[in-house]
Amino acid sequence: MQTNFFRQIAKMNLTGDLQIILRPTDENNYVLSVLLNNEQCGDETRKLIPPLNLRGTAEDLDNGFFETVSNPLQIASGLMVDMESFMKQLEEAKKSSAMEREKTDKEKKEKDAKQKKYKDAIEKADSFEKDGKYKDAWSALPKISEYPDFAEAIRKKQDEYERHFAPSLFTEQITEDVKS
Repeated sequence: MQTNFFRQIAKMNLTGDLQIILRPTDENNYVLSVLLNNEQCGDETRKLIPPLNLRGTAEDLDNGFFETVSNPLQIASGLMVDMESFMKQLEEAKKSSAMEREKTDKEKKEKDAKQKKYKDAIEKADSFEKDGKYKDAWSALPKISEYPDFAEAIRKKQDEYERHFAPSLFTEQITEDVKS
């Protein structure tokens, strides 16, 4: 006996995964649960679409399956495709909205201003360094808390300037021990 079950499912042209569960309820009756799930749909509302549950004998399910499930599954499939399309269009509209562009422009200007302030502080510190004013150079460096992206470079400059400060206790002690 040859069936065309899968060809008929293919003709429905559904988008997503079709899950079919057959569970016996008593001697000759079954519950058939059919659920269409489209993971490509980004709208979580798709999870609210319930499975289609059919009850009856094997013969009843054979005779009425496609007539009963075709229309609801095609509607659910179309709905999920439309929801995904809507979500993509909504995202595009948001990106191109004047408010969003304004926000992006403002963020870019703030970032540029912050980088200029950082660069100016480094230049000022370099200027003090050239004049041999290492403590002033160290003080002119930008704060790491304000520029965490440049923390390593700032620490490196701080260490470099600190080497030119007054000698530490350890270097003084070594010098005194050598003189004695």
